[in-house]
Amino acid sequence: MKAQALHGHLDALLLAVLEQGALHGYAIIESLRARSDGSLDLPTGTIYPALRRLERAGHVASTWSTVNGRERRTYQLTDSGRRALAGERAGWQEFRVTVGRFLDPGSPPVTPA
Repeated sequence: MKAQALHGHLDALLLAVLEQGALHGYAIIESLRARSDGSLDLPTGTIYPALRRLERAGHVASTWSTVNGRERRTYQLTDSGRRALAGERAGWQEFRVTVGRFLDPGSPPVTPA
């Protein structure tokens, strides 16, 4: 998948992954890869800055934890993040329907009033 296609949607994808529970950064990357059947293979240089941005916005909270003897930062969705995710989902549905009117051959055309 082209990186440009994700423009504006990465935060929503990260919030959706964290909706399932707290994860450390590498597990988030693996979840994106697995849930997309390998289409989303994003580098750490893309994911970690986005997680920090979401944390500054109050949508995720992070804590340090020890996993298999290694210190890792674990990210968790906040209540603000849940509300943001709900808004992202609503916006996505509207976008999908609108673009589908042009790109989905099965969509009925909308006639002007």
